[in-house]
Amino acid sequence: MNSLKLLSGVALAAALAACGTVGPNYKVPEQAVIKRPQAAAPFLGTAEAAYKSAPLPDYWWRLYDDPVLNQLIQQAFAANTDLRVAAANLARTRAVLDQAEEERKPEVSISAAPGVGRSSGVPIGSPKALPDKFNYDVGVRVSYQTDMFGKIARAVEAANADTQAAQAGVDLVRVTVAADTARAYADACSAVRQMAVAQQAVDLQQKFVALTDERTRAGRGTATDGARARSQLAQWQAALPPLQAQHRIAHYRLAALTGKTPQEMNMHLLQCQAAPRLTTQIPVGDGAALLRRRPDIRQAERTLAGATARIGVATADLYPSISLGASVGSTGLLDHFGAANATRWSLGPLISWTLPDTGSARSRIAQAEAGTDGALARFDGTVLNALKEVESAMTVYARELDRNAALKTARDESALASEQSHRLYQYGRTDFLSVLDADRTLAATDAAWAASDATLATDQIALFLALGGGWQQH
Repeated sequence: MNSLKLLSGVALAAALAACGTVGPNYKVPEQAVIKRPQAAAPFLGTAEAAYKSAPLPDYWWRLYDDPVLNQLIQQAFAANTDLRVAAANLARTRAVLDQAEEERKPEVSISAAPGVGRSSGVPIGSPKALPDKFNYDVGVRVSYQTDMFGKIARAVEAANADTQAAQAGVDLVRVTVAADTARAYADACSAVRQMAVAQQAVDLQQKFVALTDERTRAGRGTATDGARARSQLAQWQAALPPLQAQHRIAHYRLAALTGKTPQEMNMHLLQCQAAPRLTTQIPVGDGAALLRRRPDIRQAERTLAGATARIGVATADLYPSISLGASVGSTGLLDHFGAANATRWSLGPLISWTLPDTGSARSRIAQAEAGTDGALARFDGTVLNALKEVESAMTVYARELDRNAALKTARDESALASEQSHRLYQYGRTDFLSVLDADRTLAATDAAWAASDATLATDQIALFLALGGGWQQH
């Protein structure tokens, strides 16, 4: 018995000597990818003439100086359903944080229990039966969890990190919503431009069909020439319906993004004739600014911080849980309520400690440590993916610029060749197939150039999305 008491005393003394906040104190690990100097270096793509290392503005879509686009994005920020979901998740994590912080405060309980009865077992009606008595029990109890080993502090730390991660999640949704809205707007405007190009080709071909029919009636052409001209007209007419569908679908996407039904969306809002596109150098900043700005990186880092704090929560289970409590009250007969001899009180600690079975606690520590390792891996992956996305988006946009310039040259040359072919055909100095081929080439290069302009607009938006701009709160 004395040995058991001595062992218990030694164990308790060792536990008390270990008082403090258990578990690792969080800091970004030195081996994390974000700590590498190369991660913060200027982007490789800034060597392209299309870019400059100037800081990215907070609200990149304002660079287009398009009031309609600005209005649509503001409406999306106010009513988008994905943003509402993210805001609800943030509110939930804040409530969890409030709950964790409440554990630091004393708990007060009040009880009041009136009653009636007798304390004797003599049957009712017997002359020896005691009379019924009215009694009461009232009291106030105050208890306080002493956070000697930092379990509550680590729980609050973890909940606070979760809240910050949820805030970064809201910012991430804002980035996506802004980009999706701008992309839908650009698609609608690009469809208008491409429809105009296709309609111009149709109008030109209709005139050519009429000219061919006239030449056939005059004996200067054949029925085959007319059939070929009408076939090409039908092909160009077939290009219009998909573009009309693209234009209408872009409106529906904008409606959903701004929290409207298709019927509520103003179909006449978009009067643009071409997609918004910057023709100047695009500001991209550098890797260091990207790592600070991207919401998904901040979200992953805060998730890692929360996982690290949970190691301390699990480690605290190896040590005693100590509560301090005090109570005061009165118990007695109701007709003697408040009598001095009815008052009761108590004061003292409550120590709870499970020994020697610490296997489950150590298992929870191992789980928390594995969770932290996984969070670090996700954090590293998020950083690497962000850098990959930016460099890839910069490369795609720069090469599309080269392609667009070549297509414009091809279109201009095709327009010149088509004009000359028509003039020669009118005077009988070239055959019908040469004219048909020249017109087909012009229509194809004109459509390809318009499609490339649309691609450039979406590539710019994809780059701004990769750069992570637009998450700042208003």
